Amino acid sequence: MKIRKTDASAMAPAPSIRARTLSPAAQARLEQAELLRRSVIDRLEGPDDVFKVALEEGEKAATIRLRLLKVAKEQGKEIAVMVRGDHLLVGLMTPERRPRRGRRPKA
Repeated sequence: MKIRKTDASAMAPAPSIRARTLSPAAQARLEQAELLRRSVIDRLEGPDDVFKVALEEGEKAATIRLRLLKVAKEQGKEIAVMVRGDHLLVGLMTPERRPRRGRRPKA
């Protein structure tokens, strides 16, 4: 082992790493999430507010459904999303809209 005295500048913090720019696909996802937040999630105020989200060519219902759920969770809202053919129905979660999958509760 060799021990040497060195300059104090060696203990200075490393230069900050430059922030990476988002890829075009990531930028498109962010823009779509912002659009969903502004046009659907922020406008849900009660159980009577239901929005119909029409899918465009090349969009998958499962992808848009997951993005809606993610944006709603970030906003602190619980939503119900139902797939109906080529569109999605989005509304606030109510006991009637809650899924009944899984184990039955004990009596």
